[in-house]
Amino acid sequence: MRGLYWEDWEIGAELESPGRTVTETDIVMFAGLSGDYNPLHTNEEFARQTDFGGRIAHGPLVYAIAAGLLFQLHLYDDTLIAFLGFEDLRFTKPVRAGDTIHARITVLEKRETSRPERGIMKRRLHVLNQRGEVVQEAVQAFLLKRKPS
Repeated sequence: MRGLYWEDWEIGAELESPGRTVTETDIVMFAGLSGDYNPLHTNEEFARQTDFGGRIAHGPLVYAIAAGLLFQLHLYDDTLIAFLGFEDLRFTKPVRAGDTIHARITVLEKRETSRPERGIMKRRLHVLNQRGEVVQEAVQAFLLKRKPS
């Protein structure tokens, strides 16, 4: 399967990923992988005393899961050159073990580059929980292949 070329992305187009439930194991494994043992993520007794009222998932973990869900759509197979970065990334609501998240993207803009075989596409990312609440949002830029001549 081949992903979408730069020309295939239409401004205003929206795509949605499947959902995935964030687990206790995800949170524990991410703490170990990242070295981020902040007690907000790893200590229930501590976290109960915070405004969150209990442990929450790491923001970068939620983003990583959302990115993986979007890659399951095969939008970038053999057409993605590089992820160029974020203009903005916000964690707007906490995610807890047991929450099910999915991602929605909306194409914001496209522009050509100085190299005719490449183009840049910007999209808005919303990560939503099972109640439809936005838990993360970002604007992202991608460098994509253009269709061969």
